[in-house]
Parts: sequence; structure tokens; C-alpha cells
Amino acid sequence: MDLIERIGRDGHESVVFVSEPASGYRGIIAIHSTRRGPALGGTRLWNYDNGDQAINDALRLAEGMTYKAAAAGMPWGGGKSVIIADPTKIDRKKIFHAHGRAVEKLRGQYITSVDIGTGPDDMVWVKEETTHVGGLPAPFGSPSPATARGVQRAIEAALLEVCGTADASGRTVAIQGVGNVGYGLARGLHDVGATLVVSDVDTARAKRVAEEFGARVVPVDRIHAEKVDVFAPCAFGAGLNETTIPQLRCGIIAGAANNQLATAADAKRLADRGIAYAPDFIANAGGLIYLGQEVLGWTAEQTMAKVDGIFETVRQVFQRGAKQNVTTADAAVSLAKERL
Repeated sequence: MDLIERIGRDGHESVVFVSEPASGYRGIIAIHSTRRGPALGGTRLWNYDNGDQAINDALRLAEGMTYKAAAAGMPWGGGKSVIIADPTKIDRKKIFHAHGRAVEKLRGQYITSVDIGTGPDDMVWVKEETTHVGGLPAPFGSPSPATARGVQRAIEAALLEVCGTADASGRTVAIQGVGNVGYGLARGLHDVGATLVVSDVDTARAKRVAEEFGARVVPVDRIHAEKVDVFAPCAFGAGLNETTIPQLRCGIIAGAANNQLATAADAKRLADRGIAYAPDFIANAGGLIYLGQEVLGWTAEQTMAKVDGIFETVRQVFQRGAKQNVTTADAAVSLAKERL
């Protein structure tokens, strides 16, 4: 599809392509909606195979942020940045200074933060060029623990809807990707008595979770096919597709990855198999909510109460889907659009 046609179809307000040859900075800032407030969304640093892949990531992630903020009741719209670079071959300070300047040119329409490939220290350099940034190392630190807490609450809500109890004790959960969020999720589930199966492209990460929480490590290309109660995708998106869905052996899917469904049809494929899906932008909203402290001046108690509210939002989505005879993915989008 032509890019202009796609932007119009999906409702994006603007897409900015930015380049600074002197620093090696190349990026895309996609703004999907500012209807509820400035578009908020993290910056992803990744060595994309091609420009189309980067554009697709930025557009899908920005749209997801609109729905995430609306469903969570936050006063923001949705946006996303991607920086196209090999992280092993860049001067990070120069790259993130350039990114900060690009964000500043948008004059507050877009607020950025951390995402895959970026961290709080990178946001310090962005902050030197613009005030429109969150996810700084101090005083609040990384939003990853809040994201993990929200995903755990989503898992517990799905368990209540499907199994009649929110207690994860004795349940087996497969976590695909144990970076900052996946590790936090593993720790939280271990603390309540869940049994863990994990995988990660970084074997050291998986080994750490195995040693600390007694998890069983499996190959990255088989984690989705493990026989478990819950499958938690916490890596990249599009992992639930026409190839992997027939291989699933779980009753519930709830994880932190964005855009877990490769296509809209995959929600129906999950439903046809009787697999309960907690939509990604509902389950992983904890990190977005966490920025309420930094951007809105909330207390830690207010923020964590809002993160825990993901539990009830997941329940609403499941109940709405059942009542309207639609997939939970469709129910989540309709809930978000109502709040827009």
C-alpha cells in the first residue's frame, strides 16, 4: 500500500522523517493522535533490515500507543520514534542529542521516553535538547518494573475470567524474552508461586532467570509451543501469526510485547482455538502509566494504584468481548475508541 494511503487509512496525524548526516542519526517520528493530549511514546533503537520495516514499526507502535493511553485513561495521545542504527557502531551521545533536537522541533506535540534498545541514560542526552522527554534515571527511574507489574495483573485478571481464580500459584507461565520487563515479570510470578519456562536470544539473561527463580530454559524458537497455562510474549511483536498460533499449547496469552498479533485475523485464530488473549496495549500499559509521576506529578501511590487498575480493564475487555460476541482484541479497540 502507498505510504500516504496507509497514513490516511490508519488515522495518523503526521509522520516525520529525520536525518542528521554529521552524527549518523536517521529516524522516524510517527504521531497517530493528539486528541487526548500530546502524543507520548518511546524511542526504539534498532538495526532494521530496511526502511519499510522501520516505517511499519513506527506506524503500528504509534497507533498502539493511542489506544494504550486512551484505554488506560491517560491524558495523552499516541506516538512513537524509531532510530535506524546498529547500536554497536554509533556514538550514542551524538545520536540522542540529534534525536532530542528532532523532538524539540515538534514543539510539544510529542513526548518521548525509553523503548527497546534505549534506556534512561539515553534520555539524559535527549533531555539536554528538549523538555519533552520522560523515562529519565532520576528521580523515578525506568518504567520497566511498572510494565512488569501491569502484565502480572493482566495475567491474574485473565486467570480469574478463564479459571475462576486470579491466583497464579501453581500455574506454569512461559515468558518469551526476559529483558528488563520479562525479568521483572518472572520475579513477580515466582514470588507468588508460579512455575516458569523462559527463553531469550541473550542466553545470559535466560540463565540468570533460571538461576534466580528456578525457571526452565527452552530454545527461542520453541517457547511458544510449550505446554503451559499462560504464554507471555515479552520480546518483539508479530509473534502470534498463522504459523505459530496452531502450535500454541496454552490457555491464556498475556504479555508485554507490543503488536503481538501479526494481523487482525490472528485474534480470530486465537479465539477459534479457545485461547484467551489479553490484548497487548491493555496488558503492557504499566510503563506508560508510570510516566504519570514524571509528567503529571502523581504520587507513587497514585501511580501504582493506576497500574493495578489494569486488572479491572482486562476483565472489562473479556466481558465486553463475550457480551458482544467479538474477539478481545476488537473489544479492546472499541473500548479505547470510546475513550477517545
